[in-house]
Amino acid sequence: MDKVDKIKELFQAASPDEMPELIAKYGQDHRRGVQKLVDAAEKRLKLLEKEKQRIESLRFYEKKYEDYGAICGVDEAGRGPLAGPVVAGAVILPKNCSILYINDSKKLSEKKREELYDVITEQALAWGVGIVSPARIDEINILQATYEAMREAIVKLSVRPGILLNDAVTIPGVDILQIPIVKGDAKSISIGAASILAKVTRDRIMRNYDTLFSVYDFGLNKGYGSAGHIEALKKYGPSPIHRRSFIKNFVTEG
Repeated sequence: MDKVDKIKELFQAASPDEMPELIAKYGQDHRRGVQKLVDAAEKRLKLLEKEKQRIESLRFYEKKYEDYGAICGVDEAGRGPLAGPVVAGAVILPKNCSILYINDSKKLSEKKREELYDVITEQALAWGVGIVSPARIDEINILQATYEAMREAIVKLSVRPGILLNDAVTIPGVDILQIPIVKGDAKSISIGAASILAKVTRDRIMRNYDTLFSVYDFGLNKGYGSAGHIEALKKYGPSPIHRRSFIKNFVTEG
């Protein structure tokens, strides 16, 4: 009879496809430690199946518009912060793509977003990221800057989309059919993927800025108006990456 520690190693090393065989093999082993391993494995498989069903539901719009050819999801990150750029992502995933755990980037941990960024960029048929600076945001306003970032992301695609699935907006100046979907990053796998690329790219930018302007704690707040950020803004004044049009209520510049 195998020792419990050995069985534990087998379960830990098993892939989801190998798990049912282990469950069947050790399901009748009445040792408490083994039964805990079996129960945990069954729970993992149930959660995995639930996630697969969720991802399949996220492919609703991709299946609905599959006759249009390459489907591109578009989303942005950073419309609300007091500092830093606005970033947009555009992603064309393979047909029938089922990358697990894609979701609205705000619903994912930073670690999971980083993991998914690598998977998405590796498996996508094409992807692009657009970045618009704080100075440009002040010049043309945040909505127009967001559109500009989205157009830049789309232009960078190596494959021309047949249709765009956008998170809630219709982008001016784009000659591709667009479908705006409210809360699309939680309803479409393509838009969710784009939201992750945009969010991860912007967070990396803000962490880099944190090394230059450490008093604002950009690495933690990513430029959003946390209490500590606003306190530093009032104490030290704005940095070169602050959006002047966003901080008028907190500082007065001569």
